[in-house]
Amino acid sequence: MKWLRVVICASALAGCGVETVTTAATGAAVKKQELDAGKKTMEQAQQKIEQSMQQTQERAKQAD
Repeated sequence: MKWLRVVICASALAGCGVETVTTAATGAAVKKQELDAGKKTMEQAQQKIEQSMQQTQERAKQAD
């Protein structure tokens, strides 16, 4: 009977560990998505800046 209690307690503790690992993995996946979205936004901003600079240079050439 004592052995059964030990097995039940060990199973319960193992279950808590699995939940913690799952939560951590989910959190990591969300952070990765946030980073990917941030990188995409940064790339779009860089493209807009480059386009703006090109337009400014073209206008400067046309003014001369």
